[in-house]
Amino acid sequence: YGSPETIAAAKKGVGLVPVTNPAFDTEYYGPINIGTPGQTFNMNFDTGSADIWLASSTCSTAACKSHRRFNSSSSKTFRNDPAKRRFQIAYGDGSYAMGPIGTDMVNVGGVQIRQTIGLATNESSDFEVSKMDGMFGLAFSSFESVPGVKTFMTNAIEKKAVALPVVSAYLPSLRRSGGKGGHYLFGAIDSTKFHGDLTYVPVTVRGYWQITVQDVLVNSQSLNSSFQGIVDTGTTLVILDDKTTTALHSKIRGSYFDKDEQGWVVPCSLSKAKAGFVGFRLEGRVFEVPMADMAWEPLRKGSEVCYSGVQSMNSPVWILGDMFIKNNYCVFNQSTIASVGIAPLK
Repeated sequence: YGSPETIAAAKKGVGLVPVTNPAFDTEYYGPINIGTPGQTFNMNFDTGSADIWLASSTCSTAACKSHRRFNSSSSKTFRNDPAKRRFQIAYGDGSYAMGPIGTDMVNVGGVQIRQTIGLATNESSDFEVSKMDGMFGLAFSSFESVPGVKTFMTNAIEKKAVALPVVSAYLPSLRRSGGKGGHYLFGAIDSTKFHGDLTYVPVTVRGYWQITVQDVLVNSQSLNSSFQGIVDTGTTLVILDDKTTTALHSKIRGSYFDKDEQGWVVPCSLSKAKAGFVGFRLEGRVFEVPMADMAWEPLRKGSEVCYSGVQSMNSPVWILGDMFIKNNYCVFNQSTIASVGIAPLK
């Protein structure tokens, strides 16, 4: 398709959102416009949730005040929800937001439709230190916190506002590009960013982008472990079950479970590794996370020990988060037969 800039300029039904990587590849956000005239907000595009929400100008909590807030009264296209419904959403890390809903014109990189949004009148303190103004859910409509509400992509597809029923994620990493140059493409695929062809992995449950992970490997050595996993742009790391995570780290010299930190750690020197990888077999093809990315963030400034890029938790699904996505181009394909297209980045 050529460069994303060319696509967005020349092709109707394509939206380009550049993303910013604020620190340690922890989260990614990009700008959207809401209302008429448009108000700009930096949003976290999250395939692990479905709601679009941001702080309302009427919210006075510290978390709301630390971000740009949406002033619905200054938008001539805003409409309150006739049924006065409210949204309430909680995330895996314990953070939450709640408030009324309404509709307005939402413009994502040039793709504009009328869309339901949540106006948070209460946000948990977790969001206070975040650089993002709100969340932009990219999961399926069945995950909307208000029953009957449709996601931006579902509406955009129905209204033929996007050229293709896809959102493509190209996330920049500090190691690969200094954290610069990433983007989300709505309605298009940028084939200049990956090697070979996309492997389309079928979605097994339409809620999250849930797929079958056939195996996990360390340096081509199989761990003989398979599970249901989700491809989640809203999670920083890769999350597996305890047994698989333990087996994985047993093959990485110098790694151990730190009881004080309640997490797996590896030597920070691993960040200079020129070879080695952790692999995930999907639809018969192995997609890699280079060993250098396994040394994620130092425990504290100057520490020689880093948090591992793979952690464990008691979860009904594994999570292939940004640790995986920043090394593999991911296309979230919402056609009749939903799938995630994946290919290694160039």
